[in-house]
Amino acid sequence: MRRRFVVRGAVQRVNFRAAAADQARRLGLTGRIWNREDGAVECIAEGDAAAVDRFGHWLGRGPLLARVERVEATELDGDARYREFAIARERG
Repeated sequence: MRRRFVVRGAVQRVNFRAAAADQARRLGLTGRIWNREDGAVECIAEGDAAAVDRFGHWLGRGPLLARVERVEATELDGDARYREFAIARERG
């Protein structure tokens, strides 16, 4: 399964990407996560459907200092593209 997430709220400068990458790796997911210019964080997560669902749930809370307002999720077609889950400087 491949899913794109856009996380909105106070999610930049609170260690969100690093914490999300750690969580994704614990769940065995691959993908990318990056900051958007509009203040949101966006990511693509690939892997087992249940693990992607758990990751989406985690994104709704985020790390301690984050204040998540909402998470938008979009299913993506195609096969897995990434070999690891990494923090990117720009769109994955």
